[in-house]
Amino acid sequence: MSAGWAVGEPHPVVRPLVTRYIGYAQDDVTLAVHRGLPSRYVTLVISLAGPVRMAGHRLQALVGGLHTSAVLIEQDRTQEGLQLELDPLGVRTLLGVTAAELSGDVVDLAEFGLGDLPDRLRELPSWPERFALLDDVLAARAVDPRQPPPELGEAWRRMRGADGQVRVADLAGVVGWSRRHLGERFRTELGLAPKQAARVLRFERAGRLLRRGHTDLAALAVECGFYDQAHLSNEWRALAGCTPGTWIAEELPFLQDEQVTAGQDSTA
Repeated sequence: MSAGWAVGEPHPVVRPLVTRYIGYAQDDVTLAVHRGLPSRYVTLVISLAGPVRMAGHRLQALVGGLHTSAVLIEQDRTQEGLQLELDPLGVRTLLGVTAAELSGDVVDLAEFGLGDLPDRLRELPSWPERFALLDDVLAARAVDPRQPPPELGEAWRRMRGADGQVRVADLAGVVGWSRRHLGERFRTELGLAPKQAARVLRFERAGRLLRRGHTDLAALAVECGFYDQAHLSNEWRALAGCTPGTWIAEELPFLQDEQVTAGQDSTA
């Protein structure tokens, strides 16, 4: 196994539902436990090596719902697999459940009729071929989309575009719903209230910038919509289980994913 990353763009039919395919292969992992941080995505992970060990589970392939606290993942020295970033509003189409039904949980991929996918992917010798198989499997499910109300889709699009720096009342006004109705529909479909989702998006943006070397925490706090550095640190304690400084010291040296973070292609 050669170490590295590969990033693939899904087929146009799948792309509204899945942002990216990420392939990874590492044979020198020294960080024993990794924090899986909250993000805007429902995450699908398929290990092509040993099972993924997290949240009391040991699974070859799993789906993790939106969450508001770090998930601790035990790491083997050798890892190989794929990670898919699923739009939470596309989960109903791909998996037959809402993102809300997965919220804060980890579920075996086999429960969605895809238990053979790890073996099928493992048989293929290259990332492009593996990505092509994912296209075939997911496109077959995407032909019968189960779309949420367009108002909810627009509100989620605008919230993502602003990285959470948007007032819920303003979103409700734009889509023509009351604030209460918007909150109910968010919770029903995503499993998070609008304020929780915005909080995760602000946190996620801060994490992206930290990965790219923006370690002036006071400036970072302002840029990402926090009141001040103390507010940023408090949010990191709540959502990551540690301060930004601790995360930088413990995790950042081991995250060799700048190419992935930047959305640039790389081959393994």
